[in-house]
Amino acid sequence: MRYIKDVPNQEFKISIYQWNNKYIVKIEAGMYEQTYKIDEYDVSSVEDIENCMDVLFMAKVSATFGMMQMDFSDTLNRNEVIF
Repeated sequence: MRYIKDVPNQEFKISIYQWNNKYIVKIEAGMYEQTYKIDEYDVSSVEDIENCMDVLFMAKVSATFGMMQMDFSDTLNRNEVIF
């Protein structure tokens, strides 16, 4: 996997990689991450991918991170891993 660049963001660490004819967008928040794969042939440039990191998408990413945290916390409590 080849690192391409980081996308500036105040809330998340966003990195773009290239691997197997795909761009991989990795968005990290603490101990959670979301990964999106895009075929190289579906975009004309890395800038197209950066433009997709708009306010609406990032709000949805943030909501997904919130759900991930709640789901994981629920399973830890339900299975008595944490008290």
